[in-house]
Formats: sequence, C-alpha cells, structure tokens
Amino acid sequence: MTTYPLQPTGLKSQAVNFQALPPLSLYIHIPWCVRKCPYCDFNSHEARGSFPEQEYVSALIRDLEMALPLIWGRKVYTVFFGGGTPSLLSGAAVAEILRQMRMLLPLDINAEVTLEANPGTVEANKFAQFRDAGVNRLSLGIQSFNDGHLQTLGRIHSADEAKRAIEIAQQHFDNINLDLMYALPQQTLEQALQDVRTALQFLPQHLSCYHLTLEPNTLFHLNPPQLPDDDASSDMQQQIEEMLAAHGYQHYETSAFAQPQRRARHNLNYWQFGDYLGIGAGAHSKLSFHDKVLRQMRYKQPQAYMDAVGRGEPVQEQHEVTHQDIAFEFMMNALRLNGGFDSALFTERTSLPLLTIRHELEEAEKRGLLVRDIQRIAPTLLGQRFLNDLLEIFLAKSGS
Repeated sequence: MTTYPLQPTGLKSQAVNFQALPPLSLYIHIPWCVRKCPYCDFNSHEARGSFPEQEYVSALIRDLEMALPLIWGRKVYTVFFGGGTPSLLSGAAVAEILRQMRMLLPLDINAEVTLEANPGTVEANKFAQFRDAGVNRLSLGIQSFNDGHLQTLGRIHSADEAKRAIEIAQQHFDNINLDLMYALPQQTLEQALQDVRTALQFLPQHLSCYHLTLEPNTLFHLNPPQLPDDDASSDMQQQIEEMLAAHGYQHYETSAFAQPQRRARHNLNYWQFGDYLGIGAGAHSKLSFHDKVLRQMRYKQPQAYMDAVGRGEPVQEQHEVTHQDIAFEFMMNALRLNGGFDSALFTERTSLPLLTIRHELEEAEKRGLLVRDIQRIAPTLLGQRFLNDLLEIFLAKSGS
C-alpha cells in the first residue's frame, strides 16, 4: 500500500485535535461525456465514440486500494458516481466498482449510492443493471424541457427523451433527483416556471434548480450569450421557490429542494463539512485525522490519471488545511444550508472553539445576513440571497 507524503503549503500549520472523526463519503469521478456542454466547467472530456472503460475501472480500484491507509477502519455512509457522464459506464462496470468497494471498505447497510445519468445516454436495461449493481438513487441531468433551450445548452437529448428517461428511471428507482437550470439565454419567466411544472408532474423525490452562471474556461464565458437581467433572474428564483414550497418541497440548500426525508445525504455530508475520499481523474478529497485535515486532488486528464495510478502516485496535489482556512471552509459549506447548523457542529468539525469566529458572527449578524442563538447559526433570507457577501466576512478570517 502507498501513503502520500505531505507537501509544504507555504503557511504555518497549526495542530488540531479532533475528539471524533466526521462521517465519510466516497466520490467516484467518471470523466467522459458524449459532448462537452458550453456552460460546463467540470473535469469532463468528450469520449469521441469510445473510452477505455476496463482500464479506467481497474485504475479506480487500484486508486482505492492505495488510499486505504488514510481511511482505515472507517465506515462509508454515501457513495456518489459523478462526472462527466457516469451513465456512459456499462452496468457490469458499475457492478464491478461497487463489488470491489464493498470488499475493501465497510459500507453502511443503509448507504445512499447515487449515480448521475444523462437522458441522452440511457436505456431501460441500463437503469435496471445500475439498480441491480447497488445504485439506489439516480440523478438525471434534465436542465430543461424546452427543446430550444436544450439546443442552446448543447445538450444531446430532447424534451421528449428527458420525459421518457424519467419514466424509465421510475420503473427501477424510488429515489430520483432532477437537475434543472434557469436564467437561460433568452428564457422568459413563464418558460422557467413551465420547466418546473413539467418536472413536478413526475413527483420526483428531489429537485436541484441551478441559476446558470458563466464559469471561466467555458465556451459560454468566451462567447457570452444574452442572459436574463438580474431582476428577471431574481423573479425566476423567487417564483420557483414559491412553487416548489407550495408542492411540499423543502428548500434546504441554496439550489436543493426535497420531499420530506429525501434530502441528498451525500451532498449534506459536504455541506456539514464531513469527510470524503475522491477517486478518479481530477477527484478531490477532504480527510480528517486526529491532528490534521488533509486535502488532495488527483490528476485531471484521464490518461495522465491512469498512468499515475500505474506508477502508484494518483495524487497530484496535497496539502494540510491550516487553522485559519478550516474555519472559513466550514462556513463556506455550512452557510449554504438554509436552516443553518447546530452551533456545536463548528467545534466538532473544525476542532476550534466558536469564539474563533466571534467577531465575524457579530459582523454578519449586524448586517442582517445571519441569525444565531445558543443552539443554532443560520443565514437570514437576505444572507441566502447575498451568500457571497456573507461568506466574504469569514473569508477575511482565513487570510485568503
């Protein structure tokens, strides 16, 4: 087994002392897609007809084996296949990954196992195979039910294919997320609401509604399309939230809406500053030990990643998180939760006393961005709307 030496961070590392380690999740990155979307800034690469599935699966398993000393004896509570387009994998490949994972790691008996799927790549027999392999939650990248908007977004599926994919998924899964985007190029308020109405007809357990943003290193950033102005996109956000609330969906995170008891447990672990081991090209990890928090990133380019695994060195970058940054990173995640977090969770997940951020909490409260009492800290509605402004208060603490 290979362990990874620490690299210098350029910042003085301070010791931490965790009384207990947070829950652990496993993230598995599948870097290929049929076509790169113009808005996508994820680590994804066009498959161009085929990709080395077996070689990559073998690399994932070897990567996991080498990472075991970092998580020895810890139970895994959630697994997430992200991408790219994980549904490009065969059912047999997903089954092999999960089989090997179960042999190497103690998986919680009620573990949530999610796989992202593209409606343009799926077939009924593949969904059945994913379910038989152990996947119990499917996340479908619908984005819109409007063919014109789908074409603008570079999606390879049509509105009818999206609807059919949901129907097929519901034959095999009782826990489904639908991804939607709003504030699309040339989109009207009525069109944005119609996308949500269409999604609601299927009664999904979970909806993720994202505001389209122009991310660096994307085609949309290089050639910006005409987007709805701030007032129009704000109206879309507000009316979407009201519509989903009226249908019983809990708005529990910036872009996440769930039926009762159907929140995304994997993502919740991120937002509550839990631990996660990421394997696969470009995957990130955050791992706690009794005396430190470690972050890693694997090689991004798929072939470079597989070559690095072959050398026994899949990790490209690694550093210890400093005391100053731990506080900010916790708040950056936890303040995405509309209901906030238990005050004790800050100390539990950072090993720092809450007094560490007392001045920042007071400033955020004074500006009406945050509310708190002895038990809970949460963003106000204003803080939710202006989350970046809220986080900047805590960013100053980190010295970043």
